[in-house]
Amino acid sequence: MKQPLLKVVLAFCIFSQYTFAQQAPASPEKYTAHNKGKFYFYWGGNRESYSRSDINFTGNGYNFTLYDVAAHDKPLGWNHRYIQPAKMTIPQTNSRIGYYINDHYNVSIGIDHMKYVMTQDQYANTNGYIDLPASDPGSAFNGTYNNVPVKMTEDFLTFEHTDGLNYVNVGFARVDDLSKYIGITNTDIIQINLTEGVDAGMLYPKTNAKVLGKQRHDDYHISGYGVGAKAGLNVTFFKYFFCQVELKQGYINMSDIRTTYQGADRASQHFTFTQRIIAFGGIFRL
Repeated sequence: MKQPLLKVVLAFCIFSQYTFAQQAPASPEKYTAHNKGKFYFYWGGNRESYSRSDINFTGNGYNFTLYDVAAHDKPLGWNHRYIQPAKMTIPQTNSRIGYYINDHYNVSIGIDHMKYVMTQDQYANTNGYIDLPASDPGSAFNGTYNNVPVKMTEDFLTFEHTDGLNYVNVGFARVDDLSKYIGITNTDIIQINLTEGVDAGMLYPKTNAKVLGKQRHDDYHISGYGVGAKAGLNVTFFKYFFCQVELKQGYINMSDIRTTYQGADRASQHFTFTQRIIAFGGIFRL
C-alpha cells in the first residue's frame, strides 16, 4: 500500500513543478530589442570642410573659369538660433525623419543645411574673357585671360551659398547594437549603436553672388545633385531619446547656379565635402 501512495505523491510533485514552470511569467521583451516599424527623427548642427573647385561663370559679355578656388563654412557655434523656429535656417543644421523597414535597416529623408563661402581676396588662375560695355562697372576687368592669377576682390566677385547649400536627400542606413559587446545589459536605459549609410539628392541653394558688380539673384534654385556616405555612433537613452554623432563624406555637382537677375548669367562647379554632425532626436512607434 505504501509504495503506490509514494508513486502518486512523487507524480503529483513532478506535475506541480512542471505546471508552475509553465505558468511562470517570462521577462518582458525590451522596447529596444527590435526596431522594425519604428519611426525616428533628429535635429542638429554641423561643420563642413570643402575641397577646392573650379568655378565657371557665363553671361552676356563674359565667360571665364576660376581654378582651385578655396572655400569654407560659416559656423555660429553653440547658439540659441538652433531651437528658435523663426531663425532655424541661420545656423548650419541637419534634420532627418526615417522609418525602420526591419531591425537593422531604415529609409529616410533629410536636409543638410550647409553653408559655402568662397574665401575672399585669394588669388585664382583664370581662363576666358570679359567684354562688357564701358558703362558696366565690370568693364574694368575687360580682357582675355590665359591662366592669369586674379585676386578675388569684392569688386570682381563675391560668391557663397549661405542660406544655404541645401542638400535635400533620401537615405538608406544600417544600425547595429553594440551594447552587449561593451557590457550593457539593460538597453532600455542606455543603448549604443553603430550606424552607417548612403544618401543621394538634389541641391536647392540660395546663392548670394555678386559677379563683376552685377545685381545678385539671391533666391532658391535647383542647381544640381549630390551623393554622400556616412558613419556614426548613436547613444539611445530611456528607450525613446538619442544623441547621434556622424562623419559624412560627399560629392556635389552644381551645373546650373543662378548668379544675377539676367537669365543668361550662370555659374557651375563641383567639389567634395566632409561634414561633422551632432544631432538629438527620438525614436518611437505610432
